[in-house]
Parts: sequence; C-alpha cells; structure tokens
Amino acid sequence: METAFLASFVLVVETGSMAEAARRLDLSAAAVAQQIRALEREFGAPLLARAGRTVSVTPAGSRIVAQSRALLRDLADIKVAANDQHATGELRLGTINTALHNFLPDILADFTEAHPHVKVFIQSGTSAELYDALNQGDVDAAVCTHPVFSIPKAFAWRLLREEPLVVIAPRRLAARDPHELLAHAPLIRYDRTLSGGREADRYLRRMGIVPNERLELSSLLAIAMMVDRGLGVSLAPDVASPLTGDLALARLSLPEASEPRRFGMLWKRASVREPLIQRFVDTAARHAGTVGH
Repeated sequence: METAFLASFVLVVETGSMAEAARRLDLSAAAVAQQIRALEREFGAPLLARAGRTVSVTPAGSRIVAQSRALLRDLADIKVAANDQHATGELRLGTINTALHNFLPDILADFTEAHPHVKVFIQSGTSAELYDALNQGDVDAAVCTHPVFSIPKAFAWRLLREEPLVVIAPRRLAARDPHELLAHAPLIRYDRTLSGGREADRYLRRMGIVPNERLELSSLLAIAMMVDRGLGVSLAPDVASPLTGDLALARLSLPEASEPRRFGMLWKRASVREPLIQRFVDTAARHAGTVGH
C-alpha cells in the first residue's frame, strides 16, 4: 500500500474537497482521485462518496480514517527515529492565545528557518485544554501556564517568562493611583477560569477592592483594545505584544506584591519527538531570554 495515497485520502476527508486536497498536495484533482480509487480497490470498499465537486466519507472510510491517521503518525515517528543527523518529521504544538499574539510567531520563524524539513502544526487552547491534549497524545508539546498542580515526573517543564499583574489603563490616566482606578473605573476583568484572572481576583479580594465590573474576557489582546477605546481599566498579566504597540495604554505597577503568571513549555519526556521538542524549546528560550529548566 502506498502511504502517500493514504495521506491523500486523509487530507480529502479533512478538507471535504478533492480539489482542495489536490491544491495542498500540489497535484491535479485527477491524480488524487486516481490515488483514492487505488485505495478503494485495495480495501475492496468505497471510501468516499462523490456528488459533483463535493465528497463525503462513506461508513467504510469513517472506520479507517482514524487508523490511517495513526498509521501515518507512526510512520513519521519511524522517520524521526531513523534520522539522527537531520531534524525531520512533524511537531504538533499546542499554545495559549497570548503566545500566539506575542512572541510565538518569531520563535516559529526562527525554528522553521533552522529546521526546514520539520512540519509544525499549531493547536490553540487554554492551558487546561492543552494539558489534556498532551496526556492524550494530541500534541507533542505546549506553550502554557504552569499547571496549578505538581507536574508529574513523566513531564518536563521549561520556564520561559514571568508576567506580573499590572493595571492596564488609558494612557491619559497614567498618573492616577492604580488602586483608585480599580475601585472606581469600570473593570474589564481577565477571565477568572484562567490562572492570571484567578490571581487578579485574589489580589482584589486581598486589597478589599470591590470593582465596578463591566466585562469579563479571556483575550488579553481584546482587553487591551477595550481599554484603549475608553471602556474601562483592567488588572491582568503584563503582556507586551506587537499588536498593542499602537494603542494608547499605560501599565501601572501595583503597590502590593502579587503572584506573577508563569508560562513556558510542557512536554512528555518519553516522546519519540523529544529531540525536535528540545530544539523548539531551546529556540523559545533564546527568545524569552531564559536559561535552564
């Protein structure tokens, strides 16, 4: 069986289009259709149902598509294991949205330039979702906040950055007292289901500040834009993103100490892709200016 044909079949299922799969594979639609017909002859069952330009997976195709993905992943693992001279294969990376809006694009640019034969796939989610994805093998490594529990010995962690809480306010309010702003200005909360949002809530409670809540958002970029538009202030981790560089914002330090948000790279030590993961972690650490584990 040609594994390339199997990869074409999986891509057709994922895109729902023979033409789109052909475009991504840099093949003609006729060539992809021929590959699918060859697979159907080998399996002795129709895998796709065609209706004009659209395709849908048949019951037989549905039964084998998950196993096909696993087989292709195993083949990629074998290639990684066999290649101790050159980085190759694929790396599935999970990331929180903050990193996507911050330094991850620069890290990816450096990594892919240094390792052009490695395919990187990105999956975004919350830190809790990414930890579950790591456990289930859906991603190889994750850029996430430090788990609230002790990290199991089967996992490795590399701290990349610590971000203290700050009051994010319109620049015209830069001279105001941060506690006064939190007590009287409308508050755009950082989502309390996230680690930074929980720490912000603990700080407000500890200081006895009862805010005038207006919104609660899970995106720090969206919060920055709302503050820039004069909708309120926020108490959130101090994130410097190139996407907020043109916004008229002030970041005011808190008068009392708070726990910073810690985020970095988390991965399983026994992964067959650990050499690739380690190269990515080293690239990320150079950008973040950290050393050691």
